[in-house]
Amino acid sequence: MAKSATRTYSRYSRAAVTLLAGLIRTARKERKLTAQEVADRAGISRGLLQRIEKADLKCGIGVVFEVATIVGVKLFDVDEASLNRHIRQAEDKLALLPKSVRRTTEIVDDDF
Repeated sequence: MAKSATRTYSRYSRAAVTLLAGLIRTARKERKLTAQEVADRAGISRGLLQRIEKADLKCGIGVVFEVATIVGVKLFDVDEASLNRHIRQAEDKLALLPKSVRRTTEIVDDDF
């Protein structure tokens, strides 16, 4: 079996994940939900939920967002209507940008 490469994360990313993990764990406990109850509702194992709550950076973002939603952690600090508006704005912006980004090759002018 091939050894996976060690991934490094910025301090900002680690801090953000630590904050989100703490918010998730706090919200779960405030709502008096067991780890197993939340894991069952999210369709994940209890072990994965524990990894999320311990700020494991290797957990899938979709699962983390789903768990946050289940326990009531508000993502992006906006309501659903505002979130949908922001999504549409991002999609409109993306529609104006090129589909792919390629480096331009610099043509060397060696004509003296």
